[in-house]
Amino acid sequence: MNWKWCLAILVCVFVAFVPLEHKKSYDLHVASKSFTESVILGEIATLLATHNGDKPLHHKQLGGTRVVFDALVKGEIDVYPDYSGTLLKEIFSESKLDKFEELASLLEKKGISMTQSLGFENSYAMGMLREQARKLNIRKVSDLRNHPELKFRFSNEFMERSDGWSALKEEYDLPQQNVSGVEHDIAYRQLSNGSIDLIDIYTTDAKIQVYDIFLLQDDRNFFPDYFCIFLYRKELERSHPRFIKALKKLENGISTDEMQKMNTIGELTNTSETRTAANFLKKNFSIDVEVEEETRFDRIYKTSIDHFELVRKSLIAAILVAISLGIFAAKNKRVGRVVLAVVGIVQTIPALALLVLLMDPVHWLGFSTIGSGSATAVVALFLYSLLPIVRNTVLGLAEVSTSYKESADALGMSSWSRLRLIELPLAYPSILAGIKTAAVINVGFATLGGLIGAGGYGQPIMTGIRLNRTSLILEGAISAAVMALVVQGIFELVERITVSRGLRIEAAE
Repeated sequence: MNWKWCLAILVCVFVAFVPLEHKKSYDLHVASKSFTESVILGEIATLLATHNGDKPLHHKQLGGTRVVFDALVKGEIDVYPDYSGTLLKEIFSESKLDKFEELASLLEKKGISMTQSLGFENSYAMGMLREQARKLNIRKVSDLRNHPELKFRFSNEFMERSDGWSALKEEYDLPQQNVSGVEHDIAYRQLSNGSIDLIDIYTTDAKIQVYDIFLLQDDRNFFPDYFCIFLYRKELERSHPRFIKALKKLENGISTDEMQKMNTIGELTNTSETRTAANFLKKNFSIDVEVEEETRFDRIYKTSIDHFELVRKSLIAAILVAISLGIFAAKNKRVGRVVLAVVGIVQTIPALALLVLLMDPVHWLGFSTIGSGSATAVVALFLYSLLPIVRNTVLGLAEVSTSYKESADALGMSSWSRLRLIELPLAYPSILAGIKTAAVINVGFATLGGLIGAGGYGQPIMTGIRLNRTSLILEGAISAAVMALVVQGIFELVERITVSRGLRIEAAE
């Protein structure tokens, strides 16, 4: 093994294991769901913890109800805001209970406590553009029965909830067939441009007034009460009593109008959710918390570190495993077809489905499923990176001339020596081409980590979609594209250093 190979291995080890920056330690993990109101409330809790001397970390936009609640039960987060109706109808739907007062006992069994209502209710409602509702004379949900041609788009979560579309359709005997799930913030865009007719809405949404949306009357009282509360791990009452005391001061402290106003400021101005939360605490509770506004450079730097953290951990592992699988598959033709089929099938699994399916197994193995370097995202990216490397390794070894193999046999080389000294060096350009392909795919797919709070460039993209800010979407997308080009350039440089000119010309031909 020459010095070039030794250098390549040392670089791989360095990239895989040397930390990029010192990781701060936190004693309290706050989370929020993927909409503005939840993020603002999460920031309020985070600022309260900071004011009380704790070291909190806010996992913004961690995911939907099930993802965040499960993270709380598992102990990966400590506190987050939710709604009574959501918990009763989605998390505890099998209990058949529907009273706010009965919720505490259900949570107690899972080691979770809750505050009383924060003072406002954020219910579900069906919404249409006011002009469209007036034109069709639709005032209440039951009126929709007279218009089967209408196109409905609901948030993906609402499509699956027990208090969601299926139950609503049955309760009101609705005939509409053109119904599907979509990201909640994208649904607003589609409604505003007239491509759809009705969406599900949170009644404190800022966009209700912006788009002049008419909320249909729930004339059969289908939706339960959705009082906003904070859920927290019961052990915090012992470990962080001052924080819990501060959190409970919020009970009945936020009116519906005030919450809607904060949502409007958070979504429709350049005021950050952190600043919005700080202004609320100062105005209503005389709590003055110093807020460090994050600059665009700070944000890009942080998301770049997080994104590269996901890429390097998954790609280095994929390279080592995939090359080994490729060698095994090339040497065992029958088993090799099975290996290629399996890694090919993995590549066809939708990314979001794979992320969700991996969360529980990863947690059972003792790894973190949230935050920067999320093991769930790393495992998913590892699996997606296997196919191009395995396939190119098999092809590269298959294309090695038979005459070289026969010459090696004539010289009395062992199969291992022949593989190490002749076959792998000749197949190396093909293997490296597969690695470059996997690297570019990996960088792009890593943006999906934003769906489960894994950080990276997916975070500004998700925030941009939520706030309807194209600049944030482009910030994440362009940064990911630049990183993909840089990574590809690095591997091309490695190719120039480690592959002889003759082999490069042969591979090109």
